[in-house]
Amino acid sequence: MEIVLEIPGSFGRMAAQTAKQVIIQKIREAERSSVFDDFKKQEGQIIVGTIQRAENRKVLIDLGKITGILLFEEQIAREQYRPGARMKFFVLSVGMTVRGPEIVLSRANGGMVKEIFRQEIPEIESGSVEIKGVARDAGWRSKVAVATDDGAIDPVGACIGQRGARINTIIEELGGEKIDIITWSEKAEEYIAKSLSPAKVLHVKLNDVEKTAEVFVAPDQFSLAIGRNGQNVRLASELTGWRLNVKEEGGSLEMSSDDAVVPAEIADESKDEVEESK
Repeated sequence: MEIVLEIPGSFGRMAAQTAKQVIIQKIREAERSSVFDDFKKQEGQIIVGTIQRAENRKVLIDLGKITGILLFEEQIAREQYRPGARMKFFVLSVGMTVRGPEIVLSRANGGMVKEIFRQEIPEIESGSVEIKGVARDAGWRSKVAVATDDGAIDPVGACIGQRGARINTIIEELGGEKIDIITWSEKAEEYIAKSLSPAKVLHVKLNDVEKTAEVFVAPDQFSLAIGRNGQNVRLASELTGWRLNVKEEGGSLEMSSDDAVVPAEIADESKDEVEESK
């Protein structure tokens, strides 16, 4: 059906141009709103983008409809972001600014580890295995605590897969980052002991008031328990929520999780040390 509209008067060139600009502006606003809504739904998920270019300590990522931002603090120190390369990114936040939608991406956030586990492990996707916690030094090492209410499922085994197929795929997705998978426990002593994997813990002494724990290990397990630059004990502390003090049983060596080196300092190691840690 055609509706004939009456024109109250003749339109001049300026009026026509103004109408055109208003229409274009409304179309752009609608497009921005549509893009914002699309990406807002993907907040906390993983998407694929193409590296566009580096600019002022941030990397611009082509997401098709819009350009995302990978800020310096969300980058992995050991990764190189070459223009044209396609990579997976964690959608950290989606906001609306005066210039339109702003998509902040991450490669370093612990949420990326969770999402990759969910994508690669059917038991996590279905909910039969749950991720209880993640502690991460992006590009170096992650600790993931898993649990299940199904007695027929081994949560760690489900994550590792047959002959390590699943975990190897995840490690490849994370650029070779080491991953420790441990079984979560509601018993603090047991959980703390497992969190220091791959080291074997003799016993744990808790201080519930200060939420600190003394962890005793055999002399040959001490260096393994604290890890390189104290990384292992620091990640275990972050994962469990307890301040840990690792002590050598019958010896004098000890180290607190508070004294461990932070990720930024780890990233400043020499190339030889980086290669040795692989």
